[in-house]
Amino acid sequence: MKKLTDKYIWKSLKKGDLNAFSVLFESYYSKLYNYGLKISKNETLTEDSLQDFFLYVYEHRENLSDLETIAPYLFLSYKRFLMRMMKKKSRFKYSDISNENVVDLEFTADELITNQETVAFNNANLTKLLNNLPKRQKEAIYLKYYSGLKAREISEIMNINYQSVVNLLHKGIKSLKEDVSIAKLFN
Repeated sequence: MKKLTDKYIWKSLKKGDLNAFSVLFESYYSKLYNYGLKISKNETLTEDSLQDFFLYVYEHRENLSDLETIAPYLFLSYKRFLMRMMKKKSRFKYSDISNENVVDLEFTADELITNQETVAFNNANLTKLLNNLPKRQKEAIYLKYYSGLKAREISEIMNINYQSVVNLLHKGIKSLKEDVSIAKLFN
């Protein structure tokens, strides 16, 4: 079966095609759920907000812009949607969401176990090292290596330019490598 393009799925969705909506939902639900859970740290809120978000997208499909790639739009829109829900539910103090483009993600050892690139590292130590990175570096690394997004897509989601994403990823990985090298010296 031929893989449907993002552009085709999006155009079909905008026309009200429920099959396109189903493909969109099935393709992005788990990735958005994991991203939302990193932001909210609340399973119920994440699940409820994600269902509301997909419903919102379908109900407002006719007003959506045309897209070539869907992922950046969904990640950014869902992050904003979730942050608004969190603000309404007073889950954060005002200062915590004053900059909606910056979120503080936490990595877990379970995520590292499922990602083949990090099997060689001690998961507990790597978790600590990842969580010690600056917020923007953590988010960029999460979106790149755990959500499989490209730097261009990440730049749209984080509302920064492409080069800034590349720099964040480079600095984050460089810092991790240095910290791992230091940690190996003491083991």
